[in-house]
Amino acid sequence: MITDIRLQNFRSYKDAAFELDKAVNIVVGPNASGKTNLLEALLVVATGKSYRATSEDLVMLEQAWTRLEAHTDKGARIVKIDKSSGVSKTFEIDDQTFKRLPANKKLPVVLFEPQHLLILTGRPELRRDYLDDLLEQTVPNFGKTRRDYKRALAQRNALLKRDINESKNQLFAWNIRLSELGGTIAEARRQLIRELNKKFTDTYKTLSTGQVSVELRYASSLGEKNYVSHLLHQLENNTQLDYQRGFTTFGPHRDDLTVSVDDRAVADVASRGEVRTIVLALKVMEISILQSLGTHKPIILLDDVFSELDGARRQALTKYLKNYQTFITTTDADLIVHNFAQKCNIISLA
Repeated sequence: MITDIRLQNFRSYKDAAFELDKAVNIVVGPNASGKTNLLEALLVVATGKSYRATSEDLVMLEQAWTRLEAHTDKGARIVKIDKSSGVSKTFEIDDQTFKRLPANKKLPVVLFEPQHLLILTGRPELRRDYLDDLLEQTVPNFGKTRRDYKRALAQRNALLKRDINESKNQLFAWNIRLSELGGTIAEARRQLIRELNKKFTDTYKTLSTGQVSVELRYASSLGEKNYVSHLLHQLENNTQLDYQRGFTTFGPHRDDLTVSVDDRAVADVASRGEVRTIVLALKVMEISILQSLGTHKPIILLDDVFSELDGARRQALTKYLKNYQTFITTTDADLIVHNFAQKCNIISLA
């Protein structure tokens, strides 16, 4: 748990410090008061990166550096970003300095922010990123596999933009590499979906107080079995098409996650409140998965989560949050406080 945090030259904060409670922390203030920026700082301290910006963008405008310092029961966690000559980021944890935050030094975090509602109705890449971001927190070395796949894909796409007679002979090696890495990614995604589906409907019913059934499915034109060989076959057989389009048309970067409600596509049947509840059910499942895999309880960051939930759904959600260090942003603290039986720490921003 994070006991306090200081932000210097971070986003809208010149220099501010906050004492944090081990249970529920409610960050209240008008729009543009820095509520989301504070959640973002907590995320950077815990995981090493933002969900919405590059390292350079985290530095306050017209400043050359930013510094975040937080404390846990294990000691200090310091993040420094300097853009005076290029952009450099360093982490100081347990008296050790790192250029990249190691997986075993990250704190587990579950984040909800309004853009996550688009997981169900937006572009497929949002759903792929949702799966892959969770896999990075739960599967050893998945982050490296993900980065290696992106690099291999970029290399193959670069070849496709060159003259076919010059580059075609080089494609085979990249086809092999993409197939191997792609198979690892696709199988990890499928295993995660199987794990989520075990309790997904029950979790949704608890949050929604309804009786519908929800299910996640992995959608791929390559099928479920022999993904590696099928991908290699498609890469080889569609070389001409890929050269015409200038990009790779098969692979896990083209797969999707589908969500159904009573066997119907969620986009066709779900209201805004139901979409929000389904996403929150996914987040509750994340909490369960992360806690089952590690010794640390995940930190919960909820940005404007209560605005479209009725009273019953707010009460159901708070039941899951009472045993975790939770941060909730709102413009109306009274809307949230009465849903929690225990005392809440109010962080008021002007």
